[in-house]
Amino acid sequence: MKIDWLGHDTTRITSDNLVIYFDPYKIGNSPKADIIIVSHDHYDHLSPEDIDKLLKDDTVIVAPNNCKPPRQQEGIAAGETKTVRGVIIEAIPAYNIDKEFHPKKAGGLGFIIQVNGTRIYHAGDTDLIPEMDNVKCDIALLPVSGTYVMTAEEAAEAARRINPKKAIPVHYGAGVVGTVEDAKKFESLLKDSNIEVEIKEKTE
Repeated sequence: MKIDWLGHDTTRITSDNLVIYFDPYKIGNSPKADIIIVSHDHYDHLSPEDIDKLLKDDTVIVAPNNCKPPRQQEGIAAGETKTVRGVIIEAIPAYNIDKEFHPKKAGGLGFIIQVNGTRIYHAGDTDLIPEMDNVKCDIALLPVSGTYVMTAEEAAEAARRINPKKAIPVHYGAGVVGTVEDAKKFESLLKDSNIEVEIKEKTE
């Protein structure tokens, strides 16, 4: 299995013959998608233009029920689990606690997907929320840029609560908010833990 970070919150997971994207945004010349997973309806997460670049005839889009991607979707809500193309997808709430950008009632989501026995948590646009105490995963993709999501400090606390084998910082580096310095701060805050932090180089 290979995990690529394409900038901001966009992550691509390639396993066997499957290509899975989270929140494609500012996509370049990238492989077509088997599954596209959308966390919520903000323009930098639900981007019809970028989704169109990745579509094949049989691409499946998984998104919250209130999202409107450019093709019929497999709708999902917090607490639900669905299996798509053999991939188990669990929907986890994602929301802000002390800011107004992502209220819980808006229905934004994070996801745990299970690919070949590996559980990967993509947190979506979220603060450090109580639901993270129940997340069990091998790899956690956590936003670190602050403003709209967790700060590096809050993301490090989230990682300690979740305790994955590996944590990958995301949600920075696409001109929206956040820089690689946020990712480095996140890494430094977990140096005394048993969690491996991997700062990904941006790929296409």
